Amino acid sequence: MLEALFLFVAGLLGGAVNSLAGGGSFIVFPALLFVGVPPVIANASNTYAALPGYASGTLGYWEAMAKHKDKLVLYTIMAAVFGYIGAELLLVVTDEQFSLVVPWLMLFAVLLFIFGNRINAAVAAQGGGRAGMKLLGGVLLMAFLAAVCIYGGFFNAGLGILLLAFLATAGMSDIHAMNGLKLYISVIVALVAVARFALNGSIDWYHGSIALAGVVIGGYVAAKNAHLIPAKWIRLGVIIYGVFMTGYFFFGAYG
Repeated sequence: MLEALFLFVAGLLGGAVNSLAGGGSFIVFPALLFVGVPPVIANASNTYAALPGYASGTLGYWEAMAKHKDKLVLYTIMAAVFGYIGAELLLVVTDEQFSLVVPWLMLFAVLLFIFGNRINAAVAAQGGGRAGMKLLGGVLLMAFLAAVCIYGGFFNAGLGILLLAFLATAGMSDIHAMNGLKLYISVIVALVAVARFALNGSIDWYHGSIALAGVVIGGYVAAKNAHLIPAKWIRLGVIIYGVFMTGYFFFGAYG
C-alpha cells in the first residue's frame, strides 16, 4: 500500500512538474526504480506513464499547429520508424548494462533541461529561418530528427528539449506551434515505443498505471492552478532534484 501511494504521489509531482516546467521524468523514473522495478522495465514504464500527458498537450495546441499540418505526415513517419529503433535498442541491453548507462543519460537530460532554452535560442539565431533550412539541407535536418527520435524511444527524459532544438533548426519561431509539434512527435515516439515494449512484456503495468494515474491528475490540477506557482521556482526544484538523482545513480553504478 505504501509502495502504491509513493508511486501515485511521484506521478502527481511528475505530472505537475511537466505542466509547469517540464522534467517530470526525473521524478517518475527514479520512483519506479526505488520500488524495485528493474531498470529497463522502469524506463519502458516511464514512457507509458508519460504518454497521456503528451496526448492531452497535443490536443491543447492543435489550433496553433494548424498551419504546419503539411509537416505531420513526414514527422509521423520519422517518429514512428526511429522511435521504434530506439525502443529496439533498449530491449537488447541488459539491466546491468542499462544501469551503467542511466547516470550518463540522466546527466545529459539534466544538462539539456538546464541549458535547453539557451541551446534553442542559439540554434534559432544561427538558423536564420528558411535560410537555416537551406544551409543545413533537408537530409541533415531529417538526420537530426531521426537521432532525436531514436533517443526518445530509448530514453524519454529530455526528449522535448531536443525536439524544440530540432524545430528551431528547421526555422520555426512560433513557440505555441513548436510546443504542439514537439508534443505530437513525442506522442508518436511514445506510442510506438510503448507498443513494442508491451509486445516484449517490458512494461510493469501495475506500477506504471499507478504512476500514470498520478501524472494525469497532477498535470490537470497543476495546469488549472499554474498561476499560483512561479515556474522559475518549480524549474529550480527540478534542477536540484535532477542533479541529486544523477549523483545518486552515478554512485550506485560506479561507487
